[in-house]
Amino acid sequence: MRYLEFGFVLLIVLLAFLVSVKGEIYIVTVEGEPIISYTGGVDEFEATAVESDEKIDSTSELVTSYGRHLEKRHDMLLGMLFKEGTFKKLYSYKHLINGFAVHISPEQAETLRRAPGVKSVDRDWKVKRLTTHTPQFLGLPTGVWPTGGGFDRAGEDIVIGFVDSGIFPHHPSFATYNTEPYEPVPRYRGKCEVDPDSKRSYCNGKIVGAQHFAQAAIASGSFNPSVDFASPLDGDGHGSHTASIAAGNNGIPVRMHGHEFGKASGMAPRARIAVYKALYRLFGGFVADVVAAIDQAVYDGVDILSLSVGPNSPPAAAKTTFLNPFDATLLGAVKAGVFVAQAAGNGGPFPKTMVSYSPWIATVAAAIDDRRYKNHLTLGNGNILAGVGLSPSTHLNQTYTLVAANDVLLDSSVMKYSPTDCQRPEVFNKKLIEGNILLCGYSFNFVVGTSSIKKVSETAKSLGAAGFVLCVENVSPGAKFDPVPVGLPGILISDISNSKKLIDYYNISTPRDWTGRVKSFKGLGKIGDGLMPILHKSAPQVALFSARGPNIKDFSFNEADLLKPDILAPGSLIWAAWSPNGTDEANYVGEGFAMISGTSMSAPHIAGIAALIKQKHPHWSPAAIKSALMTTSTTLDRAGNPLLAQQTSETEAIKFVKATPFDYGSGHVDPTAALDPGLIFDAGYEDYLGFLCTTPGIDVHEIRNYTHVPCNSTMGKPSNLNTPSITISHLVGTQDVHRTVTNVAEEETYVITARMEPAVAIEVNPPAMTVNAGASRQFTVTLTSRSVTGSYSFGEVLLKGSRGHKVRVPVVAKGFAR
Repeated sequence: MRYLEFGFVLLIVLLAFLVSVKGEIYIVTVEGEPIISYTGGVDEFEATAVESDEKIDSTSELVTSYGRHLEKRHDMLLGMLFKEGTFKKLYSYKHLINGFAVHISPEQAETLRRAPGVKSVDRDWKVKRLTTHTPQFLGLPTGVWPTGGGFDRAGEDIVIGFVDSGIFPHHPSFATYNTEPYEPVPRYRGKCEVDPDSKRSYCNGKIVGAQHFAQAAIASGSFNPSVDFASPLDGDGHGSHTASIAAGNNGIPVRMHGHEFGKASGMAPRARIAVYKALYRLFGGFVADVVAAIDQAVYDGVDILSLSVGPNSPPAAAKTTFLNPFDATLLGAVKAGVFVAQAAGNGGPFPKTMVSYSPWIATVAAAIDDRRYKNHLTLGNGNILAGVGLSPSTHLNQTYTLVAANDVLLDSSVMKYSPTDCQRPEVFNKKLIEGNILLCGYSFNFVVGTSSIKKVSETAKSLGAAGFVLCVENVSPGAKFDPVPVGLPGILISDISNSKKLIDYYNISTPRDWTGRVKSFKGLGKIGDGLMPILHKSAPQVALFSARGPNIKDFSFNEADLLKPDILAPGSLIWAAWSPNGTDEANYVGEGFAMISGTSMSAPHIAGIAALIKQKHPHWSPAAIKSALMTTSTTLDRAGNPLLAQQTSETEAIKFVKATPFDYGSGHVDPTAALDPGLIFDAGYEDYLGFLCTTPGIDVHEIRNYTHVPCNSTMGKPSNLNTPSITISHLVGTQDVHRTVTNVAEEETYVITARMEPAVAIEVNPPAMTVNAGASRQFTVTLTSRSVTGSYSFGEVLLKGSRGHKVRVPVVAKGFAR
């Protein structure tokens, strides 16, 4: 009998295993409006819809009861279609979209697709992280913070939500012991999870909400609680880094290896942090978890959302970039008055690499700021080789013997360990290395992260070396030679020709016997001091990795009549908080700070600056904030020259080319000017629906599935969406584009001029207009295709005000013959 019981249990386990193997996660939307747009019509439930830019009232019994009603409908639908135990509902989405995430088999997904009342069934897809001196570079301490009462009031009572990898709450960037007490923010109603081990809350007044979302990650079998932490604790450093860039405390000393690299600060040091962990260390995350996090953040009452996250690839079944559960949820967030900053992606410098497509999102590209770290190696023959090394120098008046890793091995059989990477001290002869400079090789292992410069430094130190040199003999795809702080003198020679000079010098000055064994080491060298930054006037520049336009409207890569990215912000070599648990960057394991690059770093810069604008103008819509950021941005560097963008040349070396709006959007952010833009281009939910309804190739039924609204727009063409940029991807003959500006300052007269590259003619009407305080006026831009070049032409419309305001609108058009 016992064996039969055992056999039955085994059968159940096997069946469960088969279901889990076959199962996939799907995001399903169903008939019926979500809380944000429900206008009534269901018996017993009154309307809960919000006006455009109005927050959801999470305290309302109407909202709560209608939310419960939607959740019951989801459960009933699943219960009617499938047997209990054959599916697992992960989330009900009620606030911004009406639907749920469920773990089922592909066959069950087909059943759902055919079920009455089901509007869309999307298989879940993965997302990834898109991976300080910048307040000074951006002029915040002198130009912005004083207007809001100083750094200790900058961002007061504004709540920024971070959908990321969590937070390390004990970091000084988030501490409250040296700050004025934080009062509660009554309109924010987020939860604070408790650490399962210490039983302490993750919140402290600065951090006002902390939750984690992992149902999809668990259902997929990707989640490992021992490294991913079933809590808001940051498992890889990324979330702590982005949160501190936007809202970290001011003046936190960045100390590493006994050296202080300056003071770190967030853009809005007094803003509150709300954590919605949906990204994990080893696998990134799933859209089902991310959508649940965004849905909760908006319901809780965040003012700003910072998203350093984007899809690994297009959603499997989506035909249009603007309509999928992720972008539809963000459209709902914007309807609820939440400003969204999203990283553009790190697929640059190639065109059409954006992972943030929609007009309601502020898409942020990454810039290099004015700080560079450089170092040099001086050889015994007098040659000075430039390199990268964030390290102290060897003793100034002393040279040291150079020893190559291959020549100081204990046993040649250890070659299987890639000994030239210098990751394992036990394979080397310490006696030959002590007091000398160890020469190592930079292999592909450093690109993929299985080897690290931090480990080279630790190896060299444990062997008693005076310093180390890493030579790059050939550039691997994906290699980026960022300076890494180390405690021992060290340098990376990234230029292949310089590495060849070093290797030639070493070989000439190192006599060997007939077997190739070294008789004596005669090569000499010394390493310079790389700890002090050099400030360049050629900044900002568009970083090589930053994703580029044109924006696409579908996954056949047809181009959209919408400019992306929207704006450029610092995203290269950004110092900020790090989690000691963090393993995302091998060079910063166990450290409290990290200096890393990515559009992941540029998005929270914009989120923090948006918080400062929201603090000064609390009633501005997300579109108004985005407009202020865009129209006041600059297309010139510090020296007054046009912005440059990093590009790769035929030899894989980096070159600089004149940047275009496809690199930087409207330009590089100028926070001081953004606080007082003069005019704004406002837009709301209805306008975004008009954009969707007029974009060719989008199925109107698909729009209704996600928005619950029929198309009846008078917009005419998507290029008429009232954005602070103009894009026409297919200009045939002449086309008029209309824009409306609203004056958010005193009455002012604006002169309007326009210029364009010769292939497209541009006119603007009227040439001048007076706009009263609070009033709106329309102008028309007429574009005419003059010649068919097969490429885009770039230009701008400039509105110059009599009180000194300047409003700049980038114009992008590709002409075609009639």
